[in-house]
Amino acid sequence: MTRPSQLERTELNEEQARIYDAILKSRGSIAGPFGIWLHSPVLADCAQLLGEFVRYRTSLEPRLSELAILVTARFWDCQVEWSLHEPFAVESGLSEGVIDAVRQGRDPNFGRDDERAVFDYVSELLNNRFVPDGVFNAAQKAVGKKGVVELTGIAGYYSLVAQTLNAFQVPVPEGCAPTLVDCPTFEA
Repeated sequence: MTRPSQLERTELNEEQARIYDAILKSRGSIAGPFGIWLHSPVLADCAQLLGEFVRYRTSLEPRLSELAILVTARFWDCQVEWSLHEPFAVESGLSEGVIDAVRQGRDPNFGRDDERAVFDYVSELLNNRFVPDGVFNAAQKAVGKKGVVELTGIAGYYSLVAQTLNAFQVPVPEGCAPTLVDCPTFEA
């Protein structure tokens, strides 16, 4: 039995088409998990609304959001998530050295305390499923109470994205080079 594939616009019923159009309007494409989520239109709609918020409207600087997304992508070994977001991380001002260290699974040498706090927080949350008081307090000091809540939402949402992309073996979109090294996920 084959895995469900990404749905194309021509395959959609009215409800799916409405959600497809909303995603396209918000993001400009249906790349990533969206074509899979459309098999369950309510999930697709709820997830795309959450995704729009955590990607574009949190109180966090894009540099910190993209760092959290890359840490999450590396944790899940998600080639698509990593390869799509690495250019956004560069564009947001995250240093190549930090990006490369996360890609390699190494502890980055941060020049900024807020980046260290975000990295430590998301790493603890994903790897250990808990955040010790010292790490939590440093993150809260760096991004505030609201920011810590939103940071947790980013890690959770992008975990859902990574799980979807990996489970359904979604390939890296055309024109996007795979850049996550030592990625043990499926062979496209």
